Amino acid sequence: MPELWGFDAIGTRWEIETAEPVTDPTRTLIRSVIASFDEEWSRFRPDSLVSRLAVDGGEAAAPADAAAMLDVYRELDAATAGAVNPLVGESLARRGYDAAYSFVDRGATPAPSWQQALEWDAQTLRLAQPALLDVGALGKGRLVDLVAAVLADAVSGGFVVDASGDMAVHGGPVRVGLEHPFDPSRAIGVFEVEDAALCASAVNRRAWGEGLHHVLDARTGVPVRTIAATWALASDAMHADAAATALFFDGGPELAAGWGASWVRMTTDGTVEWSADQKAELFL
Repeated sequence: MPELWGFDAIGTRWEIETAEPVTDPTRTLIRSVIASFDEEWSRFRPDSLVSRLAVDGGEAAAPADAAAMLDVYRELDAATAGAVNPLVGESLARRGYDAAYSFVDRGATPAPSWQQALEWDAQTLRLAQPALLDVGALGKGRLVDLVAAVLADAVSGGFVVDASGDMAVHGGPVRVGLEHPFDPSRAIGVFEVEDAALCASAVNRRAWGEGLHHVLDARTGVPVRTIAATWALASDAMHADAAATALFFDGGPELAAGWGASWVRMTTDGTVEWSADQKAELFL
């Protein structure tokens, strides 16, 4: 019988399924990995690194994950013609998705040009101006990978790390339903995941007000209107998460193909689209 460990962290529900119980030292290490990531990258914490840089800009020691994530943002930006931008934090906050979760819309504001404002290397992260970093396009996927790496060294047999829509599977196969974005009681298909990661994003999650949700076009500060939900299967959760974000925009399918990611997406009119190599069983 699989062992299931569930807990809440970074504002979402986590479930870790293993063949044997996760030991207390491993649980402590996983919680520490999550806490460190949150302390560095959460724009919802006033004491985080990104919140401090948002006040005055400047220079800070680069977190261990900075280069890995921001290098992928370069690819996201290029593929989507600037629609995905790591400085979109203030744009999200102005639409109501702020640190206080006010859900008060103060209007659309484009994100600043990050190529001129943001620099990084293995040692240093620099912001030439105050700006609010938001790594939501791939950050949860990156954290799932970090947790999976701890488990790979600590437990025998397969395991599943599920952070509410971002999932890594070691072993498998595991069948995962694709929740219909307009009817959570239904699935539009099933992905079979084996030694891979599956990430999903949908406009019905983290949504508030009329037409307001967490997937913004950084060029305009306006929530996307044409895509309702995306699913991407890749070798690691960071790239699956990034592909799921990119699929809301033109250029996303080409980027996913370059990463070898299989994908499915649903438009807001209910049309289902998929990659030529997609591996899902779709109920159409």
